[in-house]
Amino acid sequence: MRGSVRWVLWDVKDTLLKVRRSVGEQYCSAAEHVGLRLPSMQVEMAFRHAYRQHSRLYPNYGSAQGMNGQLWWTEVVKNTFFQCGVQDHVLLDTLASNLYQNFCGPENWEVFPDSNSTLKSCTAMGMKQGVVSNFDSRLEGVIRGCALLTHFSFLLTSEGVGVAKPDPEIFTLALKKCGVPAKHVVHVGDHYVNDYLTSRSLGIRGYLLDRQGQQRHPDVPPHHILQSLDELPAKLQQETD
Repeated sequence: MRGSVRWVLWDVKDTLLKVRRSVGEQYCSAAEHVGLRLPSMQVEMAFRHAYRQHSRLYPNYGSAQGMNGQLWWTEVVKNTFFQCGVQDHVLLDTLASNLYQNFCGPENWEVFPDSNSTLKSCTAMGMKQGVVSNFDSRLEGVIRGCALLTHFSFLLTSEGVGVAKPDPEIFTLALKKCGVPAKHVVHVGDHYVNDYLTSRSLGIRGYLLDRQGQQRHPDVPPHHILQSLDELPAKLQQETD
């Protein structure tokens, strides 16, 4: 027996929350507010290019280069719209500022239907909970606005600690906050490498969330896969018994 589960750690984006509309749609909506009409697919493709480029050049919100999340996202937004032909620097600054603020609260985020009930079940089972996320400093405001903050004893963001998944150091920092050996800790996330493999490499009991049933990883045992968070409490009970 490995021992009882005392902590559950959570990824956030695409695990507990998702963006309410596509990035292209939300960016186009912001553009319309300043008098611009742009095709959402063009904006979506431009965003993906800008995001990949900045993630490669300035990983983890440019923390190693002295940047922060707001400056990083400002450059991503401006790059996105510049690719779409917007060259007015004042307009680009306005769009970047508006979109950064738009994602600070719950308005552009949607809580998955099984998130709140599962978090409540884990608490009822006597487990403490925390967050380990490659998110920026806005995470606390987002989670508070989505009425989930009270479930968590701590939030670790990659911007806040200066290290991002799949670097195991962010999980090592989380384990220090938990104050128990890794065998007493579970982590749930939707990314095979960032969440499942990295947590498992430290002895944490990682579960891979696969809501669409589309992930194919032969090395992940079926009992480590969740198609819904509703499945988690029963699995935790089995691990504890």
